[in-house]
Amino acid sequence: MNKPELLAPAGDFEKLRTAIHYGADAVYLGDSRFSLRGKAGNFGERELGDAVSYARERGVRAYVTVNIFPHNRDIPGIAGHIRLLKSVKPDAVIVSDPGVFAMFRENAPEIDIHISTQANITNLEAVRFWRNMGAKRLVLSRELSLGEIKEIRGQGGIELETFVHGSICISYSGRCYISSFLASRPANLGECTNSCRWNYSLMEQKRPGEYMPVFEDDRGTYVMSSKDLCMIGHLDELAAAGIDSFKIEGRMKGINYVAGVVKAYREAVDSIGGDAGHSLKQRWTKELAMFSSRGYTTGMFFGKQPDQDYNFDGGSYRMSHELVGVVLDVSGGTAKIGLRNTIETGDLVEYLTPGLEEEVFEINRIKDSDGIDIISARNEDLVYINAPEGVRRNDLVRRQKVFTKPESGV
Repeated sequence: MNKPELLAPAGDFEKLRTAIHYGADAVYLGDSRFSLRGKAGNFGERELGDAVSYARERGVRAYVTVNIFPHNRDIPGIAGHIRLLKSVKPDAVIVSDPGVFAMFRENAPEIDIHISTQANITNLEAVRFWRNMGAKRLVLSRELSLGEIKEIRGQGGIELETFVHGSICISYSGRCYISSFLASRPANLGECTNSCRWNYSLMEQKRPGEYMPVFEDDRGTYVMSSKDLCMIGHLDELAAAGIDSFKIEGRMKGINYVAGVVKAYREAVDSIGGDAGHSLKQRWTKELAMFSSRGYTTGMFFGKQPDQDYNFDGGSYRMSHELVGVVLDVSGGTAKIGLRNTIETGDLVEYLTPGLEEEVFEINRIKDSDGIDIISARNEDLVYINAPEGVRRNDLVRRQKVFTKPESGV
C-alpha cells in the first residue's frame, strides 16, 4: 500500500516553514484576494514565489488555492494571478469554480488543477465529469462515507484527497451564507467571520427580550458549532479506501497547532501498514489534545455524524499547552529562543522534538541576548536557555497552560 501524501496548511511563511520542518509532504497556500482563508496572513505576489521555491528546494510540493466563488469584478484579478502563477510554477492550483477552472486550462494548461472540496464532489458522475475535464485531483466532500469513497476509488481513475483533521463547517461542504447574512462578510469570498461559532439563543416573536437556550449550558448555546475532525486513529482505513492525500485544515491556526498536528500525523502516516501499537496511538491522541480544538469527531466517514458531535461543550476552544517560543539555534546544551510568551527561571517546558515527547525540562538558567543572566523574559525577547540533547533548530518550545478560575461571585 502506498502511503498517502501528508498535506499541511501554510497560512503564512512562518507556518509554511513550521509545516515543512515537522514533516509535511506538501503544503497549500494562497493570496488573500482569491483564497477562502482571506484573513490568514497569506502571501503577496513576491512572497508567493518565494514560498513555492522554499518548499520545492526542500522536496515539498506547494499547491496554491484560487478557490473563491468569484463575481465578475474578481475575474480581471484572477486573470492577472494566473499570469503570475505561470512564472511561479506551483505543483498545482486548487479551484472550486468551473469558470476559474476553464481560465486555467486555457491560459496555463501546464499547471495541474485540483478541485476544491467546495465543489461538493459526492458522487461518481461528478468525479467522471472533473476527470474528463482534465482535473488532476479531487478533494472529496466531507459528507462522504468510507464506503462511498471506496466506490469512487474503484471506478474514478483520478487522485483523491480528503480532510483528516481540523475544523468542520456546519454548512454543506463549507458553502455557507451565515457570515454574509449576519456580518456582511462573505465566507465564499474568503471573509468568513465564523458566525456558526457564535452564542445563539431562541426568542419567541411575541416575547421580545426573553431569550431561551436551546439546551442547558452555563456558558451559552452553540447549536451550529461542530467538533473538529480527527481521523488519526483511522488512517489505515482511509488509505485502504484509496485516498492519495491526507489534508489538515488550519491556515488560520498558529504555529503551535501546525507543528503539533503535523508532527503527530507524520508519525501516523509513516506507521500505515505496520503495527503502531496502542501506546503510540494514545500518545498521538494526547498530543492532539494539547493544541487548540473544539473536541474531536470522526465526522461522516462512518455514517451520519453523531448528534452530540455538532456541539462542543463549553463554547470555548480546548488547549492544554501554550507556545513558549521557537528554537533559533542550538549549541551544545544551550538553545537560542525567540520568545512568544513570558518565562522565568524554574519554569517547566517541553520541546516539540521527536524522541522527547512527554518529557519535561526545568529552565534553570536564562541569559539575555548580551549573555547576561536574568531571571525572567517576555514575548519577543531573544534568550538562551538550557536544552536537552536532540533539540533542533526550528523546534517549538511549549508548556502546560495554567487555567485560573475567577473568584467566587465575580
